Formats: sequence, C-alpha cells, structure tokens
Amino acid sequence: MRAVVIARTGGPEALEVREVPRPEVRGDRVLVRVRAAGLNRADTMQSRGLYPPPPGEPTEIPGLEFAGEVEAKGPDAIGPLKPGDRVFGIVGGGGLAEYVCLPERMAVPIPAGLDWPSAAAVPEVFLTAFDALDQQAGLCPGEAVLIHAVGGGVGSAAVQLAHAMGCQTFGTARTARKLERAKAYGLDVGIDTSNEDFATVVCDRTGGNGVPVIIDHIGAAYLGKNLDALARRGRLVVVGLLGGRKAEVDLLALLNKRARIVGTTLRARPIEEKIAATRRFADRVVPWLNRGLVRPIVDAVFPIDQIRKAAEHLESNQGFGKVVVTIDG
Repeated sequence: MRAVVIARTGGPEALEVREVPRPEVRGDRVLVRVRAAGLNRADTMQSRGLYPPPPGEPTEIPGLEFAGEVEAKGPDAIGPLKPGDRVFGIVGGGGLAEYVCLPERMAVPIPAGLDWPSAAAVPEVFLTAFDALDQQAGLCPGEAVLIHAVGGGVGSAAVQLAHAMGCQTFGTARTARKLERAKAYGLDVGIDTSNEDFATVVCDRTGGNGVPVIIDHIGAAYLGKNLDALARRGRLVVVGLLGGRKAEVDLLALLNKRARIVGTTLRARPIEEKIAATRRFADRVVPWLNRGLVRPIVDAVFPIDQIRKAAEHLESNQGFGKVVVTIDG
C-alpha cells in the first residue's frame, strides 16, 4: 500500500510517499481502506523528532485520524460494523496511508451528509475539543469559556461545541480575519492578540469575574495571563504547547483563585481510555453533526502525492480549520 513516510528527521521535505506493507487484521480489529486523512501539527512535529508516537504505534508513518470504508474484520470483532461501512476515527499513528487497522470500538460510522474530506476533518479535533470541554474542564451549559487559537482545528471545533452547549464563547487569534470567520461558528467575543491583551478584555467583559473555563493551545507564553483571566475556582485545560513548554508563574494567584490546571493529550492514553473517549464522542457529538449543530471546517485539500505542500500550508498558519489529505488507490 502507499503511505506517507518520515524518511528522515526534518520538516515537510522529510515526508515522502512510499510503498509499505499493508497491516494485517487480527483479533478485535477492523481493517479500513482510508479515503482521506487529516493532517495535524503532531504529524509535522513527529517528522522533526519532537513528538514520538506511543509505544506500539508506527514510528515512520504519521497520521492521527482517518475516514474510509471497512475492508475486513478480525475474528474477535463482533460489533455491528460490516465491510463497506463508512467509518472515521483516531489512531496513534499510521493514518496517512491507504489502509489502517484499529479496534472496532474506535471506528465510528460517518454521518450520511459528510463527504470524505469533511469526514476526515472531524475525529482528532472534535474528539480532543469535546474531551477537553466535557471530561477535563467539566464545562456546564451556560458557562463562559475562553478558547485560544480559534482559527485552528481544535479551537474552531471547541467554539462550535461550546456554542452548541449554550455557553458564552471568548476566543483569541492573531488576525482579525480568523476571528471574523469564527463568529460564523459561534464565537461571541473575538480577541485579536496582535493588539489586545486577552486577560484585560475577558475581565472587562465579565465585570472582573473572569471565565470559569479556558482551553489553551499555546502553553507557556499564555500561562500567567490565563490565570489573570480565570474565574475563582476556574479550570484551565492545556491541550497544546505552541507557545513553549516552560514558564514562571505566581502560584499565589493559583491559590487565591482555588483554580485547577489540567494537562491533557489523547494520543498517549491507554487504549481503553481512547475507546471510552471515542464512545462519548459517538454518543454526544455525532448526533450534533447529523443535525448540523456543529460541522467540520476544511481549509484545504491535497492529494497524498502533494504531502509536502500540505505540510507547508499547515505550518504557514494562514489557514482556518483543517488540512486534509486524500488517499486514492
């Protein structure tokens, strides 16, 4: 089968399309013929040697999500899926290939209204965003939430999910263009961090109270200001480190606000935790996709042979939503 391979340590130039062995379906797993796959920053970080896959996952083939058709089932896969069913889901690696093998319980039927690129734009970002909002932050309907990097995949998904839950949404981006686009997906208050202090805006708009929940993709660069913007007994969920890993913080602010800081990642979790997160996504988010309450945002689509261009576009930070790679045989 054809797959994207990390040929050496480096940026987009390190990605190549090669013939590799097709995975074998065993046990409770299903083999899926991949039609499209989302490209994520984790993939380009992995190619640079900065984000190794969990033990047991492919080390040379990136890809954390897929959309495709069930090709075959293992002897212990006794669930309702059958060959030909359209499914999507997350994997620990190997998604940027013609075939992927995963536990049947992690493959979710695709809503009828989604084509392959749209379906491939869903799993990683909506699973991550919903898990961060629901399981990690315990966001309640009607609460206010600050979401950083609302132009990115996870950020734009989180805005939609929070809006669907009836929450007031604050969001940051470094360009007014991305904030304007995010308003169409449920962003109430946009904050342009190129010329605005987000903590000041949040405090002004909340009467000095701050927001109960912050979903942060930036990390170190925003930590201090996040605590300033957080309400008493607020929850800060860190899902990314685009702005660095190390920061100094005034712990007195954390104590005075009785706040919680939660770090989270899906990729490194044990398989049973991933399955549980997938089933919650299937039960709660997929019905919203069916009803159009939330929807995938596809920024650009590239064929697999243009994987380097896809990676360059992703790293340019110019897009809004997801970069998708189509995989035709």
